[in-house]
Amino acid sequence: MKRVTLFITVVLLTIKAAAQAEPANYVTALTKFKQFYNNNQVDSIFSMFSPEMKVALPLSNFKPTTEQLKSQYGELQKTEFIKYGESLAVYKATFKNSVFLLNVSLNAQNKLTGLLLGPYQESAVAKQATDPSITESPVLLKTFSGQLSGTLAMPVNATGKLPIVLIVGDAGPTDRDGNNEKTGVTANTYKLLAQELGKNGIASLRYDKRKVGQSVSPTKESQLRIDDYSDDAVSLINMLNDDQRFSKIILFGHGEGALVSMVAIIDGPVKGYIGAECSSEQGDKILTDQMKSKPKYQQDEFKTILDTLKRGKITDNVDPSLYFIARPSIQNFLMSWCRLSPLRGIKGLKVPALIIQGTTDLTVKTENGEKLKKAKSDAQLLVIKGMNHILKDAPADEDKNMDTYSKPDLPLSAELVPGIVDFINKLK
Repeated sequence: MKRVTLFITVVLLTIKAAAQAEPANYVTALTKFKQFYNNNQVDSIFSMFSPEMKVALPLSNFKPTTEQLKSQYGELQKTEFIKYGESLAVYKATFKNSVFLLNVSLNAQNKLTGLLLGPYQESAVAKQATDPSITESPVLLKTFSGQLSGTLAMPVNATGKLPIVLIVGDAGPTDRDGNNEKTGVTANTYKLLAQELGKNGIASLRYDKRKVGQSVSPTKESQLRIDDYSDDAVSLINMLNDDQRFSKIILFGHGEGALVSMVAIIDGPVKGYIGAECSSEQGDKILTDQMKSKPKYQQDEFKTILDTLKRGKITDNVDPSLYFIARPSIQNFLMSWCRLSPLRGIKGLKVPALIIQGTTDLTVKTENGEKLKKAKSDAQLLVIKGMNHILKDAPADEDKNMDTYSKPDLPLSAELVPGIVDFINKLK
């Protein structure tokens, strides 16, 4: 069942963990929200919105989303206050069919300016409430193609302007924390990275990719291009550039996100580029290599599809056994991806670059980092022994290596963050 989430805000909100009592105006607002929601009075909930929020999410969009939420998860049975800070209250929201983390923000007129439903995990809530090193706040950016939802992590004791890292995620439906429900990845790689950067005085913004998690877009799978991901990154870069809290923007691209970042960084206000576990090969070579373990008839059919894509045409009649890699609805994306050359991309970068490569990455071999370094001779190459694709220590054994993909509490490789921090601190 597809998860429905709801998030509306028009400002960046900083959550400071504080043991404060639940404000009376939030008690009133939650009581009304629960009543209106359970009685299907969506118009009444909409009347609680601030003027800015009504513009950000018109009733025509808000109503069907809310009705779908009610249909999937049932009535809101209770809300339990967790904490309050900086005009934002956090609750545990128990619906008939599921439990969510609910963030609510009110303005001075007690109108809703922020409303977020997200996954609820006891351990995550406890860590968020007790971790003194950083504060995290929800971010929403409306774009021409929908809205991007992310998390801004800030060092608690920060003074003056800070460098900020925009974390651009890997291939597939990867969320802001670096997890992928479709493939079963629950490593929390980007969340761990954000926390470690915060401890070193560096802010970060991580976000759900388009059509993933709480980032919504009307873009259909058949319309999606890799350039769309670059456009989203550019939109976030421009937003951060307008924020006076930040001194410089650094792009951290992971896997496919490293290629996306190469495109997004062109002529933008970015001071540094970090590419982690980035392939040096073009998409068609990567796809062909993935098919080598398949029966020859599948390899031959896929080659025919790939040759057709190189001519700018789609193959509608595809064997179902190839849907995982070349179904008609993703062929436009494959076409756009295969046209990009990582070697040309990194060679064209006009900003300092750090290339990070682990020696036990089962997906991207060490020589990829060496080829990227050769293409941009002034780039730094950080090779980390024993680090795999999700930036954690892992043996070369495939089964044991893959075991790390489902261990969210396993720390990042010890050399990773110091290398990143050193690179960022030397940027002008």
